Amino acid sequence: MGIRATSSKPLFCYSKLLCISVIYLFTSLFLVLYTSFISPTNCLFRYSPNDPIQTPLFLYNSSYGEHKHALPTFRSSCNSPVYFSDYWNALKEMNEFSENSTFLGSRNLRYIQGNADSFGGNFSIKKRFSYFDHRRHDGIEVPCGFFKRFPITKFDRISMENCKGIVVISAIFNDHDKIRQPKGLGKDTPYSVCFYMFVDDVTRKGLQYHNLISTTSSEENSVGVWRIVKVEKENLYENSAMNGVIPKYLVHRLFPNSKYSIWIDAKIQLVVDPFLLIHSLVVMEDVDMAISRHPFYVHTMEEAMATARWKKWWDVDGLMKQMETYCDNGLQPWSPEKPYPSDVPDSAIILRKHSVATNLFSCLLFNELEGFNPRDQLPFAYVRDLMDPKLKLNMFDVEVFEQVAVEYRHSLKNDGVNKPTVMPKKTKRASSKFLVNGTSSKCDSYLLKMWGES
Repeated sequence: MGIRATSSKPLFCYSKLLCISVIYLFTSLFLVLYTSFISPTNCLFRYSPNDPIQTPLFLYNSSYGEHKHALPTFRSSCNSPVYFSDYWNALKEMNEFSENSTFLGSRNLRYIQGNADSFGGNFSIKKRFSYFDHRRHDGIEVPCGFFKRFPITKFDRISMENCKGIVVISAIFNDHDKIRQPKGLGKDTPYSVCFYMFVDDVTRKGLQYHNLISTTSSEENSVGVWRIVKVEKENLYENSAMNGVIPKYLVHRLFPNSKYSIWIDAKIQLVVDPFLLIHSLVVMEDVDMAISRHPFYVHTMEEAMATARWKKWWDVDGLMKQMETYCDNGLQPWSPEKPYPSDVPDSAIILRKHSVATNLFSCLLFNELEGFNPRDQLPFAYVRDLMDPKLKLNMFDVEVFEQVAVEYRHSLKNDGVNKPTVMPKKTKRASSKFLVNGTSSKCDSYLLKMWGES
């Protein structure tokens, strides 16, 4: 009778494949735990478990479809994690800061008054550039829109002037987006923060069609936390995008007594309380403005070429002229020597303290948008780098943007109720090599620096 062989090895180790699988499993679990709880590169947003988050304040009709077509995000980490304070602490500090601080931005800036053929005055390039050095010409009147009356009711205007803390604004023209309610609001936020949505008649009729606002009341209408302000077509621009940049960049003039503002594109849904956003990204960073970097581009010329290539603006010759003008007047490509991490923002969310520098920047940028086109990423670095006083700016990672907001596609179809009154113009192709390797000789130096060849 033979002797049975014995071994101290576990049975599963007799299979090499099984051994490798077990090692791979434990390694994967370790990496998941490390990246979730230990790795410092994660976008960790610290919330107090006692933060009084409100339940949804408004339920839409099923036909409205406000949650259709959300864009997926794939980033789970970032280089600059943001930590939010406890809601009650942030609320207390923000209120104390607003009460004890003197916000002289609007009072220190004097605006040119009068009438003109356009809402913004349509100043020449040379005239617009002359207002950039405000420190040397302190007290000079600055052009900042409103050369025609902004066509809203007196009732709405009085309400806007009474907003004295944080205002959150957005706009929908030509029924191009859905109204989306912010999520994650603290208990006191709906009563302490002003939420204003500017709409035109086409959008307003769409809201009425879905029974979201009254068909009879002409004074005050609300959809959830958003107060709806109807903007008449008179005195404004044919292009609805240009009309949208009025509340986007002239918010300090529409809400002259507000201390802070948050602009959000209508395709964006906030998922973090406005008090926490302003407190963490503006107040704690001691900046005038906070805005996300562009996910792909760092140079203005890259954005200009993409704008032409993807037909984001119809007049490509006009884009070329705009870039030549900026190159000729001092625009430089981004480099590590600049105090900002990028020249191109994602302006879907803009957080502002209404300071002198921020208000001046908003006025100057709006003038460039009227002078050329409503693509606000193109004059951003030109105005920011050449204006004086300088803007203290927090350009946070795009991964942070994706943690504080959900982005949706624009309305993909029209319900047959409303159709745009102004059809888009046919794209004008540029006659130069703008789409291939740059613009004309005025930007040669810029392009060589951008490509690292000089």
